[in-house]
Amino acid sequence: MINADYLVIGSGIAGLSFALKAARAGTVAIVSKRSIMDAATTYAQGGVAAVLDPADSFESHITDTLTAGAGLCRKDIVDMVVRDAPLRIKELIALGVRFTSENNVDNEYELGLEAGHSHRRIIHAGDITGYEIQKVLIEQARKTPNIRIFENHIAVDLITKGKIERKFAGAGERCFGAYVLNNADGTVDTMTAKAVVLATGGAGKVYLYTSNPDVSTGDGIAMAYRAGALIANMEMIQFHPTCLYHPKAKSFLISEALRGEGGILRLNDGTAFMEKYDSRKEMATRDIVARAIDNEIKMRGLDCVYLDMTHLPAAFLMNRFPNIYDKCLTFGIDLTKDPIPVVPAVHFCCGGIRTDANGQSSISGLYAIGETACTGLHGANRLASNSLLEALVFAERAFQKSSSEDVFPSIPEIPAWNAGCARDSDESVVVKQNWEEIRHFMWNYVGIVRSDKRLARAESRIELLQAEIAQYYWDFFVTNDLIELRNIATAAQLIIRSARLRRESRGLHYTIDHPNTNVAAQDTIICRFSPQQEAVLNETI
Repeated sequence: MINADYLVIGSGIAGLSFALKAARAGTVAIVSKRSIMDAATTYAQGGVAAVLDPADSFESHITDTLTAGAGLCRKDIVDMVVRDAPLRIKELIALGVRFTSENNVDNEYELGLEAGHSHRRIIHAGDITGYEIQKVLIEQARKTPNIRIFENHIAVDLITKGKIERKFAGAGERCFGAYVLNNADGTVDTMTAKAVVLATGGAGKVYLYTSNPDVSTGDGIAMAYRAGALIANMEMIQFHPTCLYHPKAKSFLISEALRGEGGILRLNDGTAFMEKYDSRKEMATRDIVARAIDNEIKMRGLDCVYLDMTHLPAAFLMNRFPNIYDKCLTFGIDLTKDPIPVVPAVHFCCGGIRTDANGQSSISGLYAIGETACTGLHGANRLASNSLLEALVFAERAFQKSSSEDVFPSIPEIPAWNAGCARDSDESVVVKQNWEEIRHFMWNYVGIVRSDKRLARAESRIELLQAEIAQYYWDFFVTNDLIELRNIATAAQLIIRSARLRRESRGLHYTIDHPNTNVAAQDTIICRFSPQQEAVLNETI
């Protein structure tokens, strides 16, 4: 039994930011299923959106976010996040994050422009912003006495009142901790806390092609769903328009910022094509650009399209994008001379665990922050560089809320993990096969463009696989791979079910059978244990 005041599952910008704040109020346990550096944050290139230029305004950032969100954003959340942004940036700077300065002048920061933004407002650290932030947060966490870090540990399931009593507790449901597998020795620890924070990131590995790291398997979303939490808008999967297309490049992201600095998308014969799709051309929002590229590739039978930066000064490109420049060179592409071959890939999950303005889920004591949450900020399509910002703001909000509760129910007697009659598996090939099958049919049937027929096929396949995985889960000892397979199957099922519920095209969800957008915007809500509540919340879709 491992006890802490706060249990944080996930070690990216959201989880670490929360942990550093919570350590001022109590003890914190951080669970990281691999190295603490192995988080989606580490790979974030662009930066953090914030109004820092006097010529910019909160109103402009709010409008840009709402426009990208296609009617599904919560305006109060957007307003709150945008106005809180400058303060959160100051906190990072105080911790030691070194953002790129303007002309090497201290406290004057270079601001980038990205698609969907009407002003330069992306504060960044070259093109490795996430790495710089993650490195600093880890340094701070490691030297904070109240924080214990459990690397190579993966949460199996949440411990709730309903799980203990073997029935759903409804409105009285409460989270007390989680069962966590220690990958080093195969034991399952019981971790308890007065507040549990899910900061496990997205679910990109549900799909065949993604910019996400291997850890992005939808763990927090799947665990919360199994516990009975409300899940929202899982159909809103953002495909980043430009990932490097090369057989040896593992979905390396080509940042939005390249288009912001003047990059032009071209066909293999050099023809620019974005003007056909949107008057903003390359600066249109990600959903529009990704669909445009997808359409050109399929219509013309192409392998990829090209992002052309060759008309810009070589010195500028090497200075502004040193990491991308060096990475492309390793594959024989000099972006100062050669157009970059690119394709869309899954990048961000705009849906997730439904929360309020404080990151509180529908289960007491359970918070969700970062990509694993659906806060209402992103709506039907995330505006570029709003993701790191959301994580920072909601880490603060969740800390303020969780630390202000005066009375916490005592933690009941929690049974230790019981493996029952489980045994070692001699058929791990089944895990690999099911994993690959899910990722393939999700890419083919639940991708950038959807249809009723494709979604029905995907639903049929995931139901069969869920039954196989459930049987495997109960028959054999849990392993990291099995837990991740179980979670991606659950995340896939939630995406499919949500997509079938939304009988319109809006933002990231485009279906050829329902191409129009409904007048009323409505969240898609799914709850494992409350079909009546779910039906009421979805009645207008």
